[in-house]
Amino acid sequence: MFFKGKNVLVFGGTGTIGSRLVSRILAEKPNLVRVFSRDEYKQFQLRNRLGAPDNVEFMVGDVRDYPRVESALAQIDYVFHTAAMKRVETCEENPSEAVFTNIIGTLNVVRAAQAAGAKKVVFTSSDKAISPTNAYGATKLIAERIVSRSHLKNPATSIAMVRFGNVIGSRGSVIPLFLDQLGKGRRITVTHPQMTRFMMTMDQAVGLTIEALRQTRGGEIFVLKMPVVRIGNLARAVIEMVASREGFDPGSVQIDIIGLKPGEKMYEELMTEEESHTALETDDMYIVPPAGAGDRTYAGARQARPGTYGSHRVRPLGRDQIRQLLAAAGEWDDGR
Repeated sequence: MFFKGKNVLVFGGTGTIGSRLVSRILAEKPNLVRVFSRDEYKQFQLRNRLGAPDNVEFMVGDVRDYPRVESALAQIDYVFHTAAMKRVETCEENPSEAVFTNIIGTLNVVRAAQAAGAKKVVFTSSDKAISPTNAYGATKLIAERIVSRSHLKNPATSIAMVRFGNVIGSRGSVIPLFLDQLGKGRRITVTHPQMTRFMMTMDQAVGLTIEALRQTRGGEIFVLKMPVVRIGNLARAVIEMVASREGFDPGSVQIDIIGLKPGEKMYEELMTEEESHTALETDDMYIVPPAGAGDRTYAGARQARPGTYGSHRVRPLGRDQIRQLLAAAGEWDDGR
């Protein structure tokens, strides 16, 4: 077991991904899991949900605060950095705050982890960091650049990143919005039915993050190969699943097309054309090594085929396939 006897720190440990990481790590009997977040009530909830185990420690703090970040890293072996401002519209309306959290916060984590001698760090990024058209994506792009260069200054701490698509059931996913709207009436809103998005389950997101920590040698980007959905088909699939459960006619639901929000794109990318020329791939993921890393090998990896890995270049799932994906995910109903 990879984490047995180790000390692990999860920044943003009460968030959707962070809390699931905490649970997965605890299953491997670590010496300590330190949960760092700025929401004391969510920490209270997570503590109760976990059953207040002796090897979990909670710290209230903000990644913007370097001294607090530095203190959290005392005697830590492995670090997961999942803390971020993630909502596109919030970052558009508060770009300076997004800079402080997503860029300065990441810089603080990287510097403090290296100073403390942590062995490995994984930073969670986003498909929106590729060719960004919004403040959120731009801050994640700069954070990626910070991470990708950090290993050159201090290779003793291996720091890598994972790029996520849309995680089913997370607070940033559109699915909870659809469910909330259906709970209030027979009408939902869709930005554009032809918009395409990468989708991944919570277990896939957590599994990719942990696999990145295991395999990193410093500076890599790990990208899960994942299915693509059209938002219009996703909306219909959610309607049909809720209608089947609650006994109403799915045809009675009105879908209002509201258009793209500021900063939104019709499709997303997880790997650029340029990155693909140096990337490796396994059956499940792509690995993009940092510039100047030389020849690296990873278990089961081969040279990737050149080309952008974008949602517009992957055949989207049909409605039946989307329903199967949501059912397999388990988190799609957001507790309803």
